[in-house]
Amino acid sequence: MTETIIGPPRLTRFERARIIGARALQISLGAPVLIEPPKNVTKPIDIAMLELEMGILPITIRRKLPDGTYVYISVQTLLKLEKEAKKRKRI
Repeated sequence: MTETIIGPPRLTRFERARIIGARALQISLGAPVLIEPPKNVTKPIDIAMLELEMGILPITIRRKLPDGTYVYISVQTLLKLEKEAKKRKRI
């Protein structure tokens, strides 16, 4: 069985910032919001952060590997790996 190399098994701070910024821009330009935000959340950046935390953004990240090839990873996969790592740390 071959294991796919994905780099860090989490969203990096740079990926997280890029995703939130891009999604906030989409929302501010009139894109439909994927969640029903609480009434006190009105800023596009806050809505984008909530969407990312909930793991409902249909976004794929492209990471460059050391050999020059690229690997494509969905945000949902990385968020799931982050949660699993946090659970293992608590145990």
